[in-house]
Amino acid sequence: MGGWQPLPEGLPPEVRHFVEQLRLLKDDTGLSLVALGARTAYSKSSWQRYLNAVQPPPRQAVVALCRVAGLAGADAERHAVRWELAVEAWPRPATPPDPDRPPGAGEAEGYEDDPTLPWWDRPAQEPAPRPHGRLLLYAVLLLLALLLVAVVGAVALG
Repeated sequence: MGGWQPLPEGLPPEVRHFVEQLRLLKDDTGLSLVALGARTAYSKSSWQRYLNAVQPPPRQAVVALCRVAGLAGADAERHAVRWELAVEAWPRPATPPDPDRPPGAGEAEGYEDDPTLPWWDRPAQEPAPRPHGRLLLYAVLLLLALLLVAVVGAVALG
């Protein structure tokens, strides 16, 4: 990996291994970052961020690189598994707290609740409670009761 800048210190081993493998795969294509960007849906600057461990690549970027490199089947799947492990372990940037915002308001683990953040930078959240779930249950029970009354009434009245 001659022309690559050193990866940041303190990267988790999964991230380091993944990025090193991506770099090898990119080098094996013989393409420059500009040419790689032209052959995939990702720009030169995006590839720079991915290959320097600044930002995790989207899964589709890894798939596109595998396709350009001529990998398929088990070889491409190995890169997909490495991607999953790396994204799970990828260090998340810390965001400074907003002094005007009450503690915990729209934040989880130091991350703003921002819909423009990529999915890998969003905090894991508990699913919101479904207020209509109980109402739906009551509606189904009422429907069953009415159906039962109708059947019993039809049998009783002949």
